[in-house]
Amino acid sequence: MTSIATLGSHCALQVLKGAKDEGFTTLLVCEKKRESLYRRFSFIDELIMVDSFSEILTDECQNKLKEKNAVLVPHGTLISQMTSDEIESINVPIFGNKWILRWESDRVMKEKLMLESKLNVPKSVKNPKDIKRLVIAKRHGAAGGKGYFMASSEDEYNRKRDKLISQGLIKDDSDLYLQEYHSGVLAYLQFFYSPITEELEFFGVDKRHESDIEGLGRIPAKEQLDIDEIPSFNVIANSPLVLRESLLEKVYSMGESFVEASKRLVTPGMNGPFCIEGVYDQDANFFSFEFSARIVAGTNIFMEGSPYTALLYDEPMSMGRRIAREVKIAESKNMLEKIVT
Repeated sequence: MTSIATLGSHCALQVLKGAKDEGFTTLLVCEKKRESLYRRFSFIDELIMVDSFSEILTDECQNKLKEKNAVLVPHGTLISQMTSDEIESINVPIFGNKWILRWESDRVMKEKLMLESKLNVPKSVKNPKDIKRLVIAKRHGAAGGKGYFMASSEDEYNRKRDKLISQGLIKDDSDLYLQEYHSGVLAYLQFFYSPITEELEFFGVDKRHESDIEGLGRIPAKEQLDIDEIPSFNVIANSPLVLRESLLEKVYSMGESFVEASKRLVTPGMNGPFCIEGVYDQDANFFSFEFSARIVAGTNIFMEGSPYTALLYDEPMSMGRRIAREVKIAESKNMLEKIVT
């Protein structure tokens, strides 16, 4: 029988608990420094110990996964610690479409897919000289907000960029992507698309809490002006949101458009979990500034299900469990190749 594996970070507990609930053997590729944490949980059947996650690229580690007939569930740590070439070289079956992870990691490709999806995407700024209004500078890949900063002029951009270079977070301008900043209510829309049933499921909404940009709001304006440090957008935690019901039709429409655009641009398309990330403005218009083409950490707040999964399932359904159920269904129908790459 197939087993479920993932890296010991990000949302591994949710993925493997969901897999165990669906009756699978569970495997964790675990860095030695994190062993004491993951030994606490009985739903993890086996730990494959490594010094660093990059060892998953070795024949030794991959052979261990193959011996267990494992399907590897990717998450943000895989993307943040490995290049797209390295991920695509993994010859263990990966849940979903590993080719679309390259589109997530590259900001230019990401923008192309979002525009193809007819999402309302904030305008990108190609050159710092063209900064005319507030922009946000983002690093490529799944950096979790670390090293992001805002700037309203070329001079401010250059000063903050140089500080990141001195900290070793970036090499030069090519490591940054500039996008016009839109304020509003942050909302991270979680979806699951099944290529077996060809149905889209809306799974939940979360908001991310970022340090230390979030803490600045509690400091009076005068004292803020005296702070010399560049605020970080590093994600620390997540909290749940429930949208106005009148917004849900557009939510489904955005998800379906993204799925169809993905089929056109990156075969076999957006299979499994994904997230469309953005803000709602004062008129309830949604501006999409990101997507994640795999399970996101915000789903961890819904390990017993969300208000939206309660409408779809008569049992607790986390995203981790939904992934495992898709594997179970595919295996029973002899369609495993349809959900892995």
